[in-house]
Amino acid sequence: MSAPLVDIGALNRRLVLESPVEPGDGAGGVTRGYAEEATLWAQMTPVSARREVEADNFGAAVRFRIVIRARSSVSTRHRFREGARIYRIIALRESADRCFLEIDAETRED
Repeated sequence: MSAPLVDIGALNRRLVLESPVEPGDGAGGVTRGYAEEATLWAQMTPVSARREVEADNFGAAVRFRIVIRARSSVSTRHRFREGARIYRIIALRESADRCFLEIDAETRED
């Protein structure tokens, strides 16, 4: 039997998983919002950072590796929130033993 991807004790950060909500805007379109789906324990490891300009504002995009217990309902349409900080999910994959979900996520720092 192979070793697990992460020690369960390393899941030491509380993140809120948010799912997209798209109510109609009354003009034939939708307005995207997010609703809290679950609060999860996670391990977060910074992976990289890069400078960028978005809407004439200088800042940095910081990429994290987030590991949570396996959940089949998570997709790239979801996001994580920790206080006021938002983490956009870029990619995800299951661990070999299917006990954990490894997620590449990005947040913006101004």
